[in-house]
Amino acid sequence: MRGGEGPSRAPVLQFTNCRLLRGGRLLREDLWVREGRILDPEKLFFDERRLADRQQDCGGCILAPGFIDVQINGGFGVDFSLATEDVGSGVALVARKILSHGVTAFCPTLVTSPPEVYHKVLPQIPVKRGGPHGAGVLGVHLEGPFISRQKRGAHPEAYVRSFEANAFHDVLATYGSLDNVCILTLAPELDRSHEVIQELTARGIRVSLGHSVADLRTAESAMQSGATFITHLFNAMLPFHHRDPGIVGLLTSDQVPPGRHIFYGMIADGIHTNPAALRIAHRAHPQGLVLVTDAVPALGLGNGRHTLGQQVVEVDGLSAYVAGRPVSPKLHPVCPPGTKTLCGSIAPMDTCMRHFLQTTGCSVESALESASLHPAQLLGLEKHKGTLDFGADADFVVLDDGLHVQATYISGERVWQAEVAGQ
Repeated sequence: MRGGEGPSRAPVLQFTNCRLLRGGRLLREDLWVREGRILDPEKLFFDERRLADRQQDCGGCILAPGFIDVQINGGFGVDFSLATEDVGSGVALVARKILSHGVTAFCPTLVTSPPEVYHKVLPQIPVKRGGPHGAGVLGVHLEGPFISRQKRGAHPEAYVRSFEANAFHDVLATYGSLDNVCILTLAPELDRSHEVIQELTARGIRVSLGHSVADLRTAESAMQSGATFITHLFNAMLPFHHRDPGIVGLLTSDQVPPGRHIFYGMIADGIHTNPAALRIAHRAHPQGLVLVTDAVPALGLGNGRHTLGQQVVEVDGLSAYVAGRPVSPKLHPVCPPGTKTLCGSIAPMDTCMRHFLQTTGCSVESALESASLHPAQLLGLEKHKGTLDFGADADFVVLDDGLHVQATYISGERVWQAEVAGQ
């Protein structure tokens, strides 16, 4: 009941013959949905004396919360870091295409760019609910430009910045409005980074540590200032060393403030992270692992040259590298020819999740939660997203035993379905 009104007469949907991921376990239970939310069937029956208006047999499939991708740079030819007059149509295309991979919500990610790009692009990517049109937009992830030059990876050095004397004013001057931003990646060793972290977290923006040469003490200090995420663990940071494990050491740090949880992104595409490193991270801190695609605009396309912000990307098989020439020779510096600098992934979320499961030997439940519950917890959305608990949004994915996506639902409405063989 809402606002003292009587029970809703909206239709009740009952998904039967399925296994639900709930409370960290796969349970043989039905899923009940009304008005886009998950219902408690006992309350429905005993309080309202109602049964389902419609039943749907799920054929024994797994029902898991919809996947959430908090780091995706584009896909299907769309580059979120290119300043066009109609950024929204590109975001909408990606939002629609990733439904087939079980993604029901995502954070469009912008790589290091000049200020004019941020000023033009950010106002065009508002937070948006998901639906038949595509996955929901939870906010923008800004990856750079306040990062380490030594660990910039595929980010163009010409636009990498440090914080000026009035650090947060510098942030606002660089990005413009932060209204549509939910995550910001920075290097914590930069001077004045801690005041920036405190200002950002006070605004509800999650701060992530990445593209950094920070030692463990610096990383712990940033965490104590409010940082809660690590951008693509192991990549673009100092390698683990037994006397100073660097940012990687946050996974087992004893300096985490009470009530604070550290999350870390993992690109489980079979290219960015060795299987042994995946296993080490998962076994050290399984509750904090967040699967991300870090997908580039070449996602869903073939071999050849594509863009990533101000850079040109060369796709060769399953790998994407910074290519040997810039987007515009007049405006941007020339990249070294034939680089082997990785610049994001071309693997979709469901592929990453299956690879993660196979290489780590973790449970199916753990793999699914790494793509759903954990990113929702990172963003503080776990009461509504990343869960099939009563009262949560009915965003879920239907999977077969091999964890291949059979259908995707947002607010209880089917928004994508796999084609049935022979039809």
